[in-house]
Amino acid sequence: QVQLVESGGGLVQAGGSLRLSCAASGSIFSILTMGWYRQAPGKQRDLVASITSGGTTNYADSVKGRFTISRDNAKRTVSLQMISLKPGDTAVYYCADILRRYWGQGTQVTVSS
Repeated sequence: QVQLVESGGGLVQAGGSLRLSCAASGSIFSILTMGWYRQAPGKQRDLVASITSGGTTNYADSVKGRFTISRDNAKRTVSLQMISLKPGDTAVYYCADILRRYWGQGTQVTVSS
């Protein structure tokens, strides 16, 4: 079993930056491919970035060049650095494994214009 706790959301102006962090419990974290998902009001929950256990990353086209996902297996953390934020990035952001078995509670990111 894996438990995930996100932190780092907040309110930021367009063009600003935020860093989200996800702390995990459970020894299997290091072998999981992890992802950051987001869900805006009235929309489906979409994957925005993922990272394999070995550090290979993948990004949705909408965030490429602006978001960077990273992980520290020793500390059992996965992070999402977000720059050049846009109002369209406003959503609740969730940390989860790529198979969607384990989820954090979510953290709100609001980007004002």
